[in-house]
Amino acid sequence: MKDGTILFLCSAGGAKSVMAASYFTRLADELTLPYAAIAAAAEEPYPAVPEPVADFLERDGIDVRSFRPRRVEQDELRSAARVVSIDCNLDALDLAGIAVEPWNDIPKVSEDLDGWAAAIPRHVETLAEELRGRR
Repeated sequence: MKDGTILFLCSAGGAKSVMAASYFTRLADELTLPYAAIAAAAEEPYPAVPEPVADFLERDGIDVRSFRPRRVEQDELRSAARVVSIDCNLDALDLAGIAVEPWNDIPKVSEDLDGWAAAIPRHVETLAEELRGRR
């Protein structure tokens, strides 16, 4: 039984949010956390997950090649247990009354794949531990 969703937003919904949601899902399963993860775009979505992202995650046992990035829906924002913004512009979204946790220290995949690959799991682990502590 899931208590809610953790909504991960990035600008195009196909890299940072996908990695965060993938790692969170894996960790939530391991820790039996009652949350599901969603990855979505706060801005214009990519047509597909970029190859370097898909390749990287595949090497870690996560297949995201069939995932299709999409723009976040208002009901997802309203119903999420937690909304995480990963270096994206939220100006076009109606966030009235919605708390957003910013992760603004994540490098761009195209500029620093190793930094990106280290920063997101670190944030995900911290979030999972916080949620675990609330149980």
